[in-house]
Amino acid sequence: MSNEILNSLLKEYQQKRLNKELDLDRRKQNLYKLIPRLEEIDTELNNFAISTAKNILNNSSNSSDIENLKQKMSDLKKEKELILLKNNYNLDYLKPFFECKICNDTGFVLENNKNIMCNCLKQKLLDISFNKSNMYNLKKENFTNFNEFIFSDDVDLSKYKFNISPRKNILNIKNKCLEFINNFENSDYKNLLFIGSTGLR
Repeated sequence: MSNEILNSLLKEYQQKRLNKELDLDRRKQNLYKLIPRLEEIDTELNNFAISTAKNILNNSSNSSDIENLKQKMSDLKKEKELILLKNNYNLDYLKPFFECKICNDTGFVLENNKNIMCNCLKQKLLDISFNKSNMYNLKKENFTNFNEFIFSDDVDLSKYKFNISPRKNILNIKNKCLEFINNFENSDYKNLLFIGSTGLR
């Protein structure tokens, strides 16, 4: 997978996050107009958070003061939740509605202090590779729909270079493919290689 494709996807993720955050801002502003107390609570929470951070950095408050600030913040959050529920809003209404709840539409998650690719981004890369491989019609073109009867039962050594019929040959190939699939995770098992002129099926 080229870096160009990955970079393009990451730009999509950035735009997606921006859209979700803009959507959240619109919802907040609309809700603040309907319920002004919610805006007051959010402003107070922000101020308390800033005050707590400053006090910790400046060592200007004792642990009791910090605990009081934390308690006030907790009380405000509970009040906010009660207001939302009372007005029939989900508690997550004032949070971004990200498509992926695991990575919050960043494409990456933190695991063992390392940023690793989220499954949603892996899936998008896989889908792109899959579509480029022309294997997107697997629901129709698979072994379940395999029709051996379109192959001849006639043995023609001079024409096919085999002393078995085309049908027998294709069934052997099918069985080898199924055997390969069933042993795919076995590292000792041989790979498959299909060769032939362009356009052969």
